Amino acid sequence: MPPVISSPLFKAICCLTMAAFLFSFMGVCIRYASHSVDNATIVFFRNFIGLFIFLPLILNKGTSFFKTDKIWMHTWRSLAGLTAMYGFFYAIAHLKLSNAMVFTYSSPIFIPLIAWLFLKEKITSSMLCAAVIGLLGVLCVAKPDQGLFNVMSGIGLAASFLAAMAFVTVRALTATEPPERIVFYFCLIGSLVSMVPMFWLWRPYTLAELGLLISVGLLANISQLFLSNAYKLAPVGQIGPVNYIAIIFAGIWGYWFWQELPDTLSLVGFGFILVAILMCSPLFKKSANTA
Repeated sequence: MPPVISSPLFKAICCLTMAAFLFSFMGVCIRYASHSVDNATIVFFRNFIGLFIFLPLILNKGTSFFKTDKIWMHTWRSLAGLTAMYGFFYAIAHLKLSNAMVFTYSSPIFIPLIAWLFLKEKITSSMLCAAVIGLLGVLCVAKPDQGLFNVMSGIGLAASFLAAMAFVTVRALTATEPPERIVFYFCLIGSLVSMVPMFWLWRPYTLAELGLLISVGLLANISQLFLSNAYKLAPVGQIGPVNYIAIIFAGIWGYWFWQELPDTLSLVGFGFILVAILMCSPLFKKSANTA
């Protein structure tokens, strides 16, 4: 086997590409499910199915797996992430799939500013520049209408900001908490909270609907497993931009299933966002320092 193919970096890129592929196809399942199933039920199944992944860990580690003194941080992270998830899933159901994926993946643009505000992390001029460029890209996709955001695009943008707040909280939690516990509490709290509106809207579901709902949960969590494996093999900053291939996959699915085509302004926005993410990458910073 050639050394390039067997290298950890190549394997990491393959894992991340597979994660992006699965996540984008989850968007297809959400879109089809949303034709007859409410958003609250889709969000519940996405979280509830994730809990089953942790059964082997719970059986192996027992009650020690649950022990934490950061329950309030877990709760805040879960509520912010869950609210963002409602927004993202709603955007997927009502916007072009590729545009909805842009909002899903634009949250890193806000992370440096939020980390500076709440964690007092250093923010550089290049980070600020990247944030401005990325925000311009999001605005191109959102398309302000007569000075006001389209409601759906506004929901997507708000979800991106909330997701960034959740990611910053995760960054603070990782100082004392293992990743599997952080994800477990997100799925647990997310399931408990989303259960309330789901039961309020409960009705018997067809086998086709249940198949789509279970698929959303499986695809989301299998995607997370590929993502975690990728980040074990290579640094986040080195391979992170590969994540954005999900937008391309989403564009392909959107055209394949619904004949959706991104307009020129959306393509310009995609370009701005990609530039912003690359500017935040350690690889960009390293090349800039050595130039």
